[in-house]
Amino acid sequence: MSKLPLVAIIDDDASVLATTDSLVRSLGYIVNTFASAEEFLRSNRLDDLSCVIADVQMPGMSGVELQAHLLTQGNHVPFIFVTAFPDERVRAQALRAGAICYLTKPFDGDSLIQGLQAALKKRDGGTRK
Repeated sequence: MSKLPLVAIIDDDASVLATTDSLVRSLGYIVNTFASAEEFLRSNRLDDLSCVIADVQMPGMSGVELQAHLLTQGNHVPFIFVTAFPDERVRAQALRAGAICYLTKPFDGDSLIQGLQAALKKRDGGTRK
């Protein structure tokens, strides 16, 4: 029996977190939600992840800083970034580091679904550590 993908959603905006959680769960995936990057890092599921959907700007550690931290730890989990404050420099940095996509809030569900499908395909393609 194949294991369902585990998706982590990290966003300090509770309404975005709830909406994104609902959408991803409706696709049949297992979801863990976190209000901050630090809360996410304290979880015990880091090695089980198939994808991370993270806000770019959060109090404390940003989503891009989280991505960089995980990469230095050897964890190459695919990232999808969402932001209410698009910045081309940050977008380029995130994509250079391997992000699947960089969506501006409010984003449409189809864009997120396409990004999620691409992330899971990449994860299943053998990039797992």
